[in-house]
Amino acid sequence: MLGRTAEDLFWLSRYVERAENTARLVEVAYRIGLMPSEGGGRFEEWRSALTSSGCERGYLERHGEVTADDVIDWMIFDDENPSSVRSCLEVARQNGRAQRTALTQDMWESLNTTWIELGGVGRNRGRMEIGDLVAILDWVKQRSALFRGALTGTILRNDTWSFSQLGAFVERADNTARILDVKYYVLLPETVMVGGGVDERQWGAILRSVSAHRSYQWVYRDAYRPWNVADLLILNRQMPRSLAFAYERIAGALDLLADLHGERLPSGHAAHATAEILRNREIGEIFQAGLHEFLLDLRARNDGLARQIAADYHFRG
Repeated sequence: MLGRTAEDLFWLSRYVERAENTARLVEVAYRIGLMPSEGGGRFEEWRSALTSSGCERGYLERHGEVTADDVIDWMIFDDENPSSVRSCLEVARQNGRAQRTALTQDMWESLNTTWIELGGVGRNRGRMEIGDLVAILDWVKQRSALFRGALTGTILRNDTWSFSQLGAFVERADNTARILDVKYYVLLPETVMVGGGVDERQWGAILRSVSAHRSYQWVYRDAYRPWNVADLLILNRQMPRSLAFAYERIAGALDLLADLHGERLPSGHAAHATAEILRNREIGEIFQAGLHEFLLDLRARNDGLARQIAADYHFRG
């Protein structure tokens, strides 16, 4: 497979995943904004959504202050935000069109239809009622799930599958690590926490942002505990949005590429090294050594892996 084809497939899946993750962050901020709060809680949750998505700097350069309406527009519709839902889906469709022959009919139709329907939503955004927001966000999540279903159900387990998996799970690992790092002080055990207890809705926000709310209850059958939240989203290999799950899939995709091409490249070794860390750590050990430092290291490893994949498979960028 040519490097430009591999790159387009990698980023196609990465941007579809990012669109969904962005929609989830907006939904969490919106739901918390509906709840009674003290002080600047609502304001801070919208800022947290910007920070978690990595687009706070661009937003502040354009808007200056944080407001719900401006954050919603910036994160969903604004063309000047490269991580907005609209921007992500546009680039995903462009990459899919460039590599049309590598996709199945179902994959292409899911991308193309999503882009066409989003155009209709975007034209009415200035008149959008706030009550319509959740429906739009649900639609984004459903369209992302449709693309994943088309990919999983129709593509050969070949290079296309592998680079698509790599893009999706590198992005998912980045998103989960960002959310946990932004919520770092919320996740600290209460014995070391400045200011005492944590409002329960913050726990729900962390879990809902990665669709782990029900999974948490199923696994732990207990009230929210910081070490359990972190354990679920970092180390639980059964949790589809955990770091451990993501790296099992990343390592597997690179193993398939190694089998197809007869050679394991540096990116494969790096992915297995990170998967091994996540497989052998205990959550108590992570908290004791420093959750923030652990997440910073994971994010650095993930960014480095993305660069190594690009180098190993000759991406243009």
